[in-house]
Amino acid sequence: MKIRILSGWSNPGGSTIHHINLTNLLNDNGYDCTFYGPHEWHMDKCKADHTNRFYTTKEDILTSHFIKLPPMPAKKHILSCHETNLFPLKRDNESPYKDQTLPYDLIQYVSEFQRAWHSFEHPYVIIPPIVEKIEWSNPKNNTAGIIGSIDEHKQTHKAIKMALDDGFKKVLLYGRINDLQYFNQEIASYDREVVEICNHENNKQIMYGSVEAVYHASKRETFGLVEAECKAAGIPYRGVENNPEILTDEEILERWNQILR
Repeated sequence: MKIRILSGWSNPGGSTIHHINLTNLLNDNGYDCTFYGPHEWHMDKCKADHTNRFYTTKEDILTSHFIKLPPMPAKKHILSCHETNLFPLKRDNESPYKDQTLPYDLIQYVSEFQRAWHSFEHPYVIIPPIVEKIEWSNPKNNTAGIIGSIDEHKQTHKAIKMALDDGFKKVLLYGRINDLQYFNQEIASYDREVVEICNHENNKQIMYGSVEAVYHASKRETFGLVEAECKAAGIPYRGVENNPEILTDEEILERWNQILR
């Protein structure tokens, strides 16, 4: 039996980090798991391949994410759901399936909040993502950080204002600019000596080690990975709170064992 994870997104992001960590966790514990995606960013971080080379057999367990699929040969098809409005499951005009039958045997949500938001009657399990362990010490540099994509949904401009209002002299933005119009309207006018665009940083030790506190103003998070990483490491976190469930790797593995057997 092989486990094949197929995602419609494999560039930097919370779902991609989750699938990379899950692939490594499963392979470290006796499974044969491959993460397939349409981008290149994930390729050197786990056992991975490109979507163009994806295939599955009736003996495999298929886990799909953020991609509409027809019924496919698989022993079991699990939807790895990391979204709310970007991949709604309710039967309305926004749903990727609308009136079609969903091809999933089981839905994996990352939080109870997310499951309740979808309010969709279907077999499910809640398994949060792995929260990476960060060793942090306060750099005492009067600098705050904002971590995540730069777009209207994340409301980066509000997080910047919160940090500056709290007296920080500099704000580092760690994330990709997903909405250039939003960036130009809300962010571009800041002095670069005050608000610095750092783009995505793979090394979380370096990223978190560069700031005294992290601010967050997203409209909605399905889990709250940045919040979880901050709270687990003792990094001051200010803004919207999800109070995410933080499990050990062993606890997460056991939940996956129960649905992969």
